[in-house]
Amino acid sequence: MTETLIAPTGITAENQDWLRLKAAASSLQSLQIKDGSIPDAGAHAEASRHVSDIVEAVRVLAPAFPHDAAYLDAVCADFSAWEANGFNVPDFLSSLLAFQPQEQRRDGLQHLVVFPMYTQNGSSNRLVEAVLIEVIWPEFIAGLEAGEYSNKLFVPIRFLDFTAGYDTNSAVLFPETVAVRETPTFTWGAIFADREAARFRRVLKAAAETTRLELPEGAAELLADQDLTEATFVMWDLIHDRTHMRGDLPFDPFMIKQRMPYFLYSLEELRCDLTAFRESVRIEKDEDADPEARRHAKLVQYAIIFDRIFRFAITGSRVRNYDGLGGQLLFAWLHQQHVLHWTDTRLTIDWDEVADAVIALGASIDELYWRSIDRPKTAHWIAAYQLVSATVTPNPASVWAKGPDALALAGPPRGLTDQVLDDEFPLSMFYEALEKKMRPVIESTAGITGATAL
Repeated sequence: MTETLIAPTGITAENQDWLRLKAAASSLQSLQIKDGSIPDAGAHAEASRHVSDIVEAVRVLAPAFPHDAAYLDAVCADFSAWEANGFNVPDFLSSLLAFQPQEQRRDGLQHLVVFPMYTQNGSSNRLVEAVLIEVIWPEFIAGLEAGEYSNKLFVPIRFLDFTAGYDTNSAVLFPETVAVRETPTFTWGAIFADREAARFRRVLKAAAETTRLELPEGAAELLADQDLTEATFVMWDLIHDRTHMRGDLPFDPFMIKQRMPYFLYSLEELRCDLTAFRESVRIEKDEDADPEARRHAKLVQYAIIFDRIFRFAITGSRVRNYDGLGGQLLFAWLHQQHVLHWTDTRLTIDWDEVADAVIALGASIDELYWRSIDRPKTAHWIAAYQLVSATVTPNPASVWAKGPDALALAGPPRGLTDQVLDDEFPLSMFYEALEKKMRPVIESTAGITGATAL
């Protein structure tokens, strides 16, 4: 059985030393500029007081986190060095290298994390943020990770408390967001499964009511049980995350420093989700698999479909929204395969036929990738556009929709990217109507946690 290790003193969001640290970090944010520095010399005395509060609070709290002793010592040193350097652009490389949560994935293990960093889908400024978290690591997940789904970098976590940068839509804690002087090799990536699960449950409940969709039994269980949904999202994320590095990849899997049309990002994220779906179908049917893994495998399939078609498709702006397009593509594909129906203002899904249809979409993306290894970049881009536009209708004003003869193929690839409209694939009439009804619910999920789910 997986060992459960909880911080000895049971740190909670009400702990006074944590609250002192949180308040000091929040006060520092008001003094910092975008790069994390504090250029106003007149604010340095106040900043020093806040840094002193943070360091003192960390030292008091440190005995509750013996597994992070090296990191907590290093972060105190980095804060002191930042102060000594006149609050220039912060450099927390030493403490970042000391923080290695992937080495101790134990259910309930707590971490105190404080860095100057930006928060994805939150603040783009590298401000001092603090989060109090705990690891989610069910026994069946440990079994999957130890077997065919090895993912040594993956750390699923749950919020206990956080500063303002995480009172947003941000659901990840990534080392690349931390202010450092040089980019190290990244060895972990943490995902807040409780936030993912909580917003999924809230959105699915409202969407099912709005579309009069009768949920299958497993999906109804997810609505009723936050812990069950968290474990389901951990399984989904475990497989999704590792897929970025696996398969016939015609490009850098994370597309770092590549400026490509956003629909290529849509296909990459969807490819990883559809791989998780396909593998979940396989695990569900494997009679030798762990019973809990099989149970959650079925739930992962519901989670992927409903999160994609209900939340992804209508969340965020229409400016190069690659996750939104992925959701639109999955919905339209299922509709055109005649396994999803919008008839008499009611949404119905033929669940006996869904798995084959979803797996077929994943296979078409895999085929695109496999063939594109032998293609020039622009040919791959055009083939990817053709795959998407065969299912989701492009903007009537699109140059891309007119075909290769209309595109600036003689110039550098950047010119092709510039010709992609911000909203190259607008919402369908179905989604326009759904978005208007669901907008308040979607907006209400900012800052949500497992404790505030429903």
